Amino acid sequence: MKRKFTTGLALLLMLSIFAGAASATTFISIATGGTGGTYYPLGGGIAEIISRNVPEFQVTSETGNASVANINLIGTHQIEMAFVQNDIAFWAAKGMIMFKEKYDNIRVVASLYPEHIHCVTIKGSGVSDIMDIKGKRVSVGAPGSGVLGDVTALLKVAGIKFGDMQTDFLDFNNTTQRFKDGQLDVGFVVAGYPTSSLMDLATTHDIDLVSFNDDFMSKLVKEFPFFIKDVIPAGTYNGVAKDTPTPAVMAMLVCDAQLSDDVVYKFTKALWDNIADLHKVHAKAKLITLETALDGVSVPVHPGAAKFYSEKGMKVPAVK
Repeated sequence: MKRKFTTGLALLLMLSIFAGAASATTFISIATGGTGGTYYPLGGGIAEIISRNVPEFQVTSETGNASVANINLIGTHQIEMAFVQNDIAFWAAKGMIMFKEKYDNIRVVASLYPEHIHCVTIKGSGVSDIMDIKGKRVSVGAPGSGVLGDVTALLKVAGIKFGDMQTDFLDFNNTTQRFKDGQLDVGFVVAGYPTSSLMDLATTHDIDLVSFNDDFMSKLVKEFPFFIKDVIPAGTYNGVAKDTPTPAVMAMLVCDAQLSDDVVYKFTKALWDNIADLHKVHAKAKLITLETALDGVSVPVHPGAAKFYSEKGMKVPAVK
């Protein structure tokens, strides 16, 4: 009887230990993008790094439908973290463009890497500046897209209305096809360079990229702080032999405001303490640096992440 009691006690003790360990585990899911995009491998890399370096965290990466869908998941508390563009986060926080309601629970963990405004034209079109697009055939992005939101911001600063152009609301693929069919003078694409659809277009057409002067970009960033000033380097696309100054938006890792400060602090610290491991995952990951971790922040930084950045002597933007 005594032996049975001892065995039972030991079993209960083991069960309690396992139960305690299970209850101590924090589960975090990260919504990324399609398997062919950049978000997916980066999300997998981050999940593996955090899970390996923070034993009490179990982090998984999930395929997603990119920024707008991911914001909806965060906004409705269906997932803990997600990859999104900072412009999309801005529109979501304001309840504008593609969002019918405001999401006030989106918080920044880190800015990651830039995705550039490509204002594409054909050489000889007479378009070398944003003001030259008046009267031209222009693709401004698909309805409800982040591209359309960004172009709307650009045109507002330029003082140009959609009615000033022959406007088409097209996605990336249709924009490229219209160029091939000779039906467009200008098309806007927002993506990290080099973008495959534009590389393909440049093999058959003499494309050019419109530069944005510093005065315009300063006005743009002042009014819409999710933009940053950047450059698409010469030679990125066949036939474009000059550096192209252009605005960019930032891909960000965001989280639900409901996550505890301690969890987000440990996550943020583990990410940056092991960032060299992420740099091995994908070419874009090499652009992810602590120095640019707060660039283009368009919604508030989570207090847990803010604590880490403050400890590093970084000024955390106050975004309302």
